[in-house]
Amino acid sequence: MSQPRGAILRWSAPVVFFARRRPPRRHPVVLLFKNALFLLVVWSFFVLWLPLRVFERHVVWPTEWDSRHVFAAALAAAGTFACLHCQWHMMTKGRGTPFLFDPPTKLVQRGLYRWVRNPMYLAVLAILAAEAIFLWSQHIAVYWLCTACLFQILVRLQEERDLSFRFGAMYEDYKRAVPRWVPRRPQGLPAEHPSSSREH
Repeated sequence: MSQPRGAILRWSAPVVFFARRRPPRRHPVVLLFKNALFLLVVWSFFVLWLPLRVFERHVVWPTEWDSRHVFAAALAAAGTFACLHCQWHMMTKGRGTPFLFDPPTKLVQRGLYRWVRNPMYLAVLAILAAEAIFLWSQHIAVYWLCTACLFQILVRLQEERDLSFRFGAMYEDYKRAVPRWVPRRPQGLPAEHPSSSREH
């Protein structure tokens, strides 16, 4: 026997209410802590420990610097600045973190994201390239190549699909206007919608 219409509405009302709720507002202190945790854990593991302790087990630091070392140090500094710049926009504009399980809730199209869609990945590759050049290490060069392939697979098979699903036409317009890997001067991006919700 079917339930009365009033009972159905009474039981379905909470479901409709929670389905229409906006995502909870993330507290700035919590966002700052999560992003600091990302820098501490992910960076120390993937950018420092893996290449310098696993791939290049016998690191020989130069006693004197030449032009190659100066270039590598400048490249590492530029990559570090770019990563911090991207993460700052991800935290302040996107209201999220670089973690895949805790992504930004708004599509970020500011800063370096106006030039290329994946500036943080490029910055990490720049730092790893700087390590390989500075130490003149073939092992770190192999790690750089593996990391680049991993980023390509991750972006093509997971991130772009996820962003397209969650942001729809806004992300498709952004993807057409901004290249994936090769930076290009901004030519005009779609306007950011106030109700959009992640980043890339």
